[in-house]
Amino acid sequence: MKKMLQFIPLNSTLKYISSLLFVPLLFSNQLYAQGTYKLNGAKENVVKVSGKSNVHDWAMTAQNPICEADFGELSAAENTPKSLTSLSFSVNAKSLKSEHSSMDNRTYKVIKADEFPKITFKQISAVITPVSKGKFSVKTTGSLTIAGVSKTVTLQVNGTVNADHSITCTGTQKLKLTDYSIQPPSFMLGAMKVGDELSIAFNLTFKN
Repeated sequence: MKKMLQFIPLNSTLKYISSLLFVPLLFSNQLYAQGTYKLNGAKENVVKVSGKSNVHDWAMTAQNPICEADFGELSAAENTPKSLTSLSFSVNAKSLKSEHSSMDNRTYKVIKADEFPKITFKQISAVITPVSKGKFSVKTTGSLTIAGVSKTVTLQVNGTVNADHSITCTGTQKLKLTDYSIQPPSFMLGAMKVGDELSIAFNLTFKN
C-alpha cells in the first residue's frame, strides 16, 4: 500500500520559516546590546588635562587611552543602559603631550612617570539615570591613581547611545595636584608657576 503524502499548507510553512529566522536575530540583538564595551580606537577619543599658571593657561592630551565598561542590557523604553557594573581606565603617563616637549619632560618628572608609568581609574560603584530617549547620566565612584597615590573620586558622566549602538561618554573632573602628593611645578627658573587645580575632560566612544 502506498503511503499517503501529507502536505503542510504554504502559509504555515512560511510562518514557521520566518519564526526560525527571527529567533537568532533577536538573540544576537540582545547580545549586542549588553556586555563589555571597549573604546572604538577612533581619534575622537580624547582625554585632555588642562590648568592655569601665572603666565598662561596650558593643556596636555593623553594618547591612546584604554578603557572598558560593562554596561547592562539597554532599556527598550528609554534605549539607555540599565546598569554599569564595572569601569576601568588607564593611560600611560608619558603619553600626555603638550605643544612643548620641554614642558612634557618636566611634567613626567613631577608626576614620577618613570616610577609610576600608569594613570588609572577603577570603578567601585555607579548609578545610571535615564535622561531622555538614548540619553543618560552616570554617577560613578572609583579609585583614581596618579603618581602612585590613590584617591576616591566621584565622576559625573553624560552618556549617549548612538545609532550604531556605540555609547559616547563625556564629562569633566577637577582635582588638585597636592591631593596626590604632587607639588605644583614651576618653569623658567620660577618665572612660570603652575596652579594646584587641574581639569580633566574626556570624550570617549565605546563599542560592544
